[in-house]
Amino acid sequence: MPVPPIQGVIETCIYSSDLSRSIHFYRDQLGLRLLESMDRLCAFAAGDHHVLLIFLYGGSVEPVQMPGGLIPPHDGWGQSHFAFAISKEDFPAWRNQLQAQGIALESEVDWPLGGKSLYIRDPDQNLVEFATPGIWEVY
Repeated sequence: MPVPPIQGVIETCIYSSDLSRSIHFYRDQLGLRLLESMDRLCAFAAGDHHVLLIFLYGGSVEPVQMPGGLIPPHDGWGQSHFAFAISKEDFPAWRNQLQAQGIALESEVDWPLGGKSLYIRDPDQNLVEFATPGIWEVY
């Protein structure tokens, strides 16, 4: 019997050297809703059924015992990349909002399938993309 298909990505995880700075950027400048904040991580709602996790560098190198089980250790370093989904209609508004916030636009791309992307850097130099439908065959 074949394995059922994966239904999507629930969490995207990046790492930060300063969680309070990351909270300010993602909540106050990009408008994401903060779901949880702890010493070693913060979590944001990033659309329906999607979560952006930001862990403090080195804050998860040991297993974490939770009431329901053990979370294995993990960590990362360097520039990561992820994309937020936006509509084609909202693309100009996002460009304007980012510029109004003083956030430098690193690049803008028109994709062969009709999608568009804006690229910026967060305070830890992670590459953040705002992408419309038409960047991939599946999106």
